[in-house]
Amino acid sequence: MKGVPEILQSARTIAVVGVSSKRFRPSYGVTEYLQRAGYRIIPVNPQETEVLGEKSYPDLDSVPGPIDIVDIFRRSEFVPEIVEAAIRKGAKLIWMQEGVVHEQAARRAEAAGIVVVMDHCILKEHRRLAQAS
Repeated sequence: MKGVPEILQSARTIAVVGVSSKRFRPSYGVTEYLQRAGYRIIPVNPQETEVLGEKSYPDLDSVPGPIDIVDIFRRSEFVPEIVEAAIRKGAKLIWMQEGVVHEQAARRAEAAGIVVVMDHCILKEHRRLAQAS
C-alpha cells in the first residue's frame, strides 16, 4: 500500500461516507476510533443530521473545505459516484472498507492521481501502522 502510511500520518480530515449514528454499526466504531486518533471526521449520510458531535452532510459535494481521505462504508455499486465526488473535492486517498470493491472506480481514481485502498479496514491498518512505529 504505497503512500498510505504517509497519507494517514499527514491527513487531518476524513469524510466517512455511509457512517451511521447507530453505535452497533461498524461504521460508527471505526469513525469513533478515527476521531479519538485525532482526525477531524466529517459524516456523510443523507439519513443523519449529526454523528459523534459532527454535522452530517448529504453528500461529498456538500462538504465545505478540503478532504484528505474519503472512507467509504457503502455498497460497491455506489462507489463510482462517490469516487467522482472525491475527485472533484481533491481527496488524496480513497479508502473502501472491507467488502467494498469496485475495480473500475479504483482505476478512475488512480488515473486522477488519488491513492486507492480497497477491501481493507482503515482502523485495522491505522492500528497496525501505529504499532509498527
